Amino acid sequence: MLILVTNDDGVHAPGLAALAETLQELGHVVVVAPDRDRSAIGHALTLHAPLRADLLRPGVYAVDGTPTDCVNLGIHGLLTSRPDLVVAGINRGANVGDDITYSGTVSAAMEATLMGVPAIAVSLDGRTFSDAEFRHAARAALLISRKVLREGLPPDTYLNINVPAQPIRGMRLTRQGRRRYGDMVVEKIDPRGRKYYWLGGGACDFEQADGTDCHALGEGYISVTPLHLDMTNFQSFTFLAQWNADVVDV
Repeated sequence: MLILVTNDDGVHAPGLAALAETLQELGHVVVVAPDRDRSAIGHALTLHAPLRADLLRPGVYAVDGTPTDCVNLGIHGLLTSRPDLVVAGINRGANVGDDITYSGTVSAAMEATLMGVPAIAVSLDGRTFSDAEFRHAARAALLISRKVLREGLPPDTYLNINVPAQPIRGMRLTRQGRRRYGDMVVEKIDPRGRKYYWLGGGACDFEQADGTDCHALGEGYISVTPLHLDMTNFQSFTFLAQWNADVVDV
């Protein structure tokens, strides 16, 4: 098996190293990852500048681009054959609820799915992020990766995996939760009297609804959330069909 591993924390991140090392049990692993931290960059693709990929050592490439760039370049440019699986992670911090829309880790798995390659994204919850915790999460990623390679995934589906830092109580199939946002912009004054802003600096938490990724993770379970490419809100069709006909028919 040929496995492409990437992340959004950068090619030197310990979570990436733990993941790549553990997945070698499944086959040949090639790392194609950003040359620096590109967290919260979402599904950005570099279109207005050339990309460079430096071979740091055999099987490990550092790309001066986004996680999406890495997957695209890896599949279409750097690898000698099409990978059997793409695994993104292990992200330093959970990717649950609405946060997945910002996540470069989850977007890397999305990009692989767009390319027709099975993919999973793996993130580790917690605060300390020790090497032992990353190895702990990598073993969970290994088990799920092995299952995906054997059984496959439904069409246009990729998995978002979140592993608790505490001892694992089990695994749950979950749906995407929701975040309650507070004041996300923090305004301050620099020494020269000019305003500056930090995004994402306010307090926020997640709705602890049963069956969600947030709830399962908080209870000590690995959350496995199947995501898909079609973002159409089919439940809205009935409501929108009631719009005035001259609006709908434009």
